[in-house]
Amino acid sequence: MNTKIVAPSLLAADFGNLQRDVEMVNKSDAGWHHIDVMDGVFVPNISYGMPVIKAIAQHATKPLDVHLMIIDPDRYIKVFADLGASYLTVHYEACNHLHRTLQAIKDEGMKAGVALNPHTSVSLLEDTIQDIDLVCLMSVNPGFGGQSFIENTYQKVSDLKNLIEKKKSNALIEIDGGVNATNAKKLVDTGADVLVAGSFVFKSENPTETIKNLKEQIA
Repeated sequence: MNTKIVAPSLLAADFGNLQRDVEMVNKSDAGWHHIDVMDGVFVPNISYGMPVIKAIAQHATKPLDVHLMIIDPDRYIKVFADLGASYLTVHYEACNHLHRTLQAIKDEGMKAGVALNPHTSVSLLEDTIQDIDLVCLMSVNPGFGGQSFIENTYQKVSDLKNLIEKKKSNALIEIDGGVNATNAKKLVDTGADVLVAGSFVFKSENPTETIKNLKEQIA
């Protein structure tokens, strides 16, 4: 994949003006809308549920990249397909039967993603990487926005890139957490394809310009 993607995380958007922020992403240089779903169990926070995602989908003109930070994600695979998710990412740590979950996601017509928490080794994907379309490396501990980037992420990106090449997988590498202008280029140079940016984009004075600058750094 030659074109690197910026995926603004709508968790950091202004929920009072969500349509405005979704339309801003539509018109920007971003490639995807990143949507974090939290259940208050797998992670200590609750984000938003199906009605809000349905509203986002009504206004989004770019792919919905849905990241499930929930227990037992299999229960909701069809629901998110019906809501219009293009990518559906589940956590390795939340799946008892990962291969089956991946197949269920693909059966619903979506791309299948797997997220790894900071403490989870990429080597655990060796037997499934050829069935995965996207690997989301958490570069912060999941559950809250605005955290500092974990430096060990660079090594994990490199290790994952080596695994993908060794297994001849087509999986994209996505980085989620603490992404900003300081680390974006190094992440892409190390092997990342998709950068999720939340607070860095939406808390900036000009989110459209911030996305443009980030995109120019990694193009």
